[in-house]
Amino acid sequence: MSQRKYFGTDGIRGRVGEQPITPEFMLHLGWAAGQAFKKAGQRNSVLIGKDTRLSGYMFESALEAGLSAAGVDVKLLGPMPTPAIAYLTRTFRASAGIVISASHNPHHDNGIKFFSAAGTKLDDALEAEIERWLDKPIEVCEPNELGKVSRVDDAPGRYVEFCKSTVPNEFTLDGLHVVLDCAHGATYHVAPKVFRELGAKLTVIGAEPDGLNINLNVGSTHLESLKQAVTEKGADLGIAFDGDGDRVLMVDRDGSEVDGDELLYILASQRRAEGRLEGGVVGTLMTNLGVELALQELDIPFERAKVGDRYVMERLLANDWLVGGEGSGHMVIRDCIGTGDGVISALQVLLAIGNSGKTLSELRSGMNKLPQTMINVRVEQRFDPLSRDDIVSAMRQAEADLGDSGRILLRASGTEPLIRVMAEGKDAAEIARVAETLAEVVERSTA
Repeated sequence: MSQRKYFGTDGIRGRVGEQPITPEFMLHLGWAAGQAFKKAGQRNSVLIGKDTRLSGYMFESALEAGLSAAGVDVKLLGPMPTPAIAYLTRTFRASAGIVISASHNPHHDNGIKFFSAAGTKLDDALEAEIERWLDKPIEVCEPNELGKVSRVDDAPGRYVEFCKSTVPNEFTLDGLHVVLDCAHGATYHVAPKVFRELGAKLTVIGAEPDGLNINLNVGSTHLESLKQAVTEKGADLGIAFDGDGDRVLMVDRDGSEVDGDELLYILASQRRAEGRLEGGVVGTLMTNLGVELALQELDIPFERAKVGDRYVMERLLANDWLVGGEGSGHMVIRDCIGTGDGVISALQVLLAIGNSGKTLSELRSGMNKLPQTMINVRVEQRFDPLSRDDIVSAMRQAEADLGDSGRILLRASGTEPLIRVMAEGKDAAEIARVAETLAEVVERSTA
């Protein structure tokens, strides 16, 4: 794969006001995307949705202008979860979908994600095509060919109904008390409707966005508030989304966290029990070894993809499997939707609970997570840690020390200027020591 100039693991992301997250760049990006997506001889349209960041208004306008200049119509969805844009792109028969979001990052960051006409993440070739157009100056089309702009007022209702359609008609959440944490993000107005209309008794937190509080001490990256609410309210479980709604983590009635690896195991094992798994499961390089071992006991094939739900989807499609995911809570359930969707993933877990008659804790009890230590080393610029001889030498020594009792993974984050140092194995103390030693080597190497 050729080196991309702007695109990372999940679109383009950075701090607002710093290249490339500026109005000028977004104007150019809108035009470049319009050129890459439009097809001759037909009227082309692109959907734009966003999360609740204040900067979303600014970038929405810039992208809108660029797309119009390229001769592409624009449909504005307003604040909507990322997977909703994927779904609506497909149902509107649009040429592409654009999401303005930095996912789980703070409000001062923002970014752009793209979806193809099929509602899937773009492949590397199409991202490269957009970058090729970015290297060209903007050329405005003829005035009579400029793109038109309209708003889609019923987008939230369309998505709510779609989410409910992914579970059987007879499925109900009557009698279940759920605490819902919307991260002050894009799910704040749709997720509560989905769960209420299915009959759940709801306590909702993190659903009062002000443009600046997205992911602030709430959501899937900050579960403390959810854990407290679940135990104080005596709820059956808690559900937390991230800022753009493509991730989900859960909390059991005792306040214990259920992460994406455990949710992946729950979905796979229950589907296997019901005879509707169809093949194996895709995780990532970061997936806890305990998942792989537990699935082996159930004779469920398991494969690791590169980190990122787009790569999970690639392997699912290649194998014609249905279920994959990441520890962060990105779950991909292909027979429901073609991208990670926090709301739909949560519904599938609740369906597993209902079909099995078991609690969240009972469903995850078949998997034992191995101790894992993750240390994020902040760097000025992302780089491949395996390109540094001193880091590689230290990693090889750590692998020799662990032997067959553990594994090491070093990788650059695709969304933040971080080098992720992960160690995993049977001995928690040894794993922590190995990770700390490697992190110190990475810090020295970047000093």
